[in-house]
Amino acid sequence: MQPETDVNNRRNIYVAILLLGIISLLGDIVYEGSRGIVPSYLEFLGATAVIVGLVGGLGDFLGYAVRLISGFLADTTRAYWFFIFLGYGLIIAIPFLGIPLGLEVAIILVLLERFGKAFRSPSRDTVLSVISKDVGAGKAFGIHELLDQIGAIIGPAIVATLMFVTIDYQFTFSFLFIPFLLLIVALVYTYKKVGTKMIVAEPQKMEEKKEKLAKPFYVYTLAVFLNTLGLITFSLILYKAAAILPQSQAWMVPVIYLLIQGIDAPVALISGYAYDKHGLGILIILFILSIFPPILTLLAIELPMIVIAAAVFGLVLGMQESIYRAAVSELTPIVSRGTAYGIFNTAYGFGFLISGAIYGILIELEKPIILVILYVLATQFIATASLLSIRSELKKQKSIA
Repeated sequence: MQPETDVNNRRNIYVAILLLGIISLLGDIVYEGSRGIVPSYLEFLGATAVIVGLVGGLGDFLGYAVRLISGFLADTTRAYWFFIFLGYGLIIAIPFLGIPLGLEVAIILVLLERFGKAFRSPSRDTVLSVISKDVGAGKAFGIHELLDQIGAIIGPAIVATLMFVTIDYQFTFSFLFIPFLLLIVALVYTYKKVGTKMIVAEPQKMEEKKEKLAKPFYVYTLAVFLNTLGLITFSLILYKAAAILPQSQAWMVPVIYLLIQGIDAPVALISGYAYDKHGLGILIILFILSIFPPILTLLAIELPMIVIAAAVFGLVLGMQESIYRAAVSELTPIVSRGTAYGIFNTAYGFGFLISGAIYGILIELEKPIILVILYVLATQFIATASLLSIRSELKKQKSIA
């Protein structure tokens, strides 16, 4: 029978994980909810398709690339909670879109929210990885991602309902002040509840000199970069769906987006537990599954194949967003983990930036499908080979933990 102190400690750990997940859930209600209408809102304000595309692509890239700087600063200053508060606070840019200030200001607000994501993510993942070290990183990130994706489903559903009822962009964006205020309340409560316990739990490690990241981490990050390089983006899956559907059925495109989010949520939780039990083998399954969405999307001439591509993409995304971050925590020292998450997320985002351009060109030019198949197989094969080269190191790290 476990000592009462151990049971209480585990209970406190899970409470902290849940609180961080609720924060992400509320944040996703605001910013994920807005993502389905930001492009059409910018168009409503006078933006061309090129401007909308550039704002979306630049925003997502900045949301990942700036993490390299914010992660380094978080490790250097140890001000993890400052960056968490700053990052979540910048989500206020989304409800401010409800104030009619013109196209230029709207673009700045959209990009500002992406900067917020870049500021908070490495610090939040570091706090989560340290808090959860006694219960398993896979479980922690799986639970967190499940709650995160619940918010990513609730948000678009709320926004879609409001737009269906009111057809009013200003009212819809302004309504998002309500979940934003709930987010701030949850964030303050979590800080008071968890606070500096992460540092108290690891005093000797947090005082150490910052350690260099080892070769296995960089090989792992390369494998992740190659995986995303060969994986089509969800925006192009939706683009292909819109091209197939008649205008009268355009409402089905956001439904396909909700399908991706709906599959993502439970898969994140299940795969997080599976990673704690089976380790690297689950990541290989992820790489194999990544082969199918791009091939199915480019082959599709009818909606059912697009739906299948979206469903498999949801599986891949759910596994990525829980397992990928958990594996980083197994390969890096605590004192350098913010930097590690910054590097990792930059590579992850850069891979999707390039894959979006490559698959966009392949779709636009209607290149032979054999080229797509060869490209997909090559990227995922090299990614898998890179991952297998550090398998023993991952097992060693997990056995020590």
